[in-house]
Amino acid sequence: MELPDFMNYGGKFSKRDFAEKISRIAKRAGAKLVYAALILYYTLQSDKVSKKDKAIIIGALGYMISPLDAIPDAIPIAGLTDDLAVLLYVLKKVWSDIDPEIQAKAKKRLSKWFDEDEIAEIGNLFDSE
Repeated sequence: MELPDFMNYGGKFSKRDFAEKISRIAKRAGAKLVYAALILYYTLQSDKVSKKDKAIIIGALGYMISPLDAIPDAIPIAGLTDDLAVLLYVLKKVWSDIDPEIQAKAKKRLSKWFDEDEIAEIGNLFDSE
């Protein structure tokens, strides 16, 4: 799948919209997408990340929040695959800047929406399902 120009979605990102979207789609999206989104969200708050990387993260999270993307989220199963692809693409680009504490914080937050078995299914974030 070819990635869309998600940087056009930077203006769609806000903390409130992110929280609402994650809460609304968590179970349907699955633990892997939510974990990737949370890692990027918490990384955005780090002072160890360059402004360039923060811009890329904002674009990816804005893309996830936007209802207007390559595959509309309302389409069952397929609707969130493009969101996951964009999040994982950006996550790979900034992975070296991500502290283990951020990963732990994101994993801890997952327990709000997922049980231990679902969280365990995350495995290696970059393995295809």
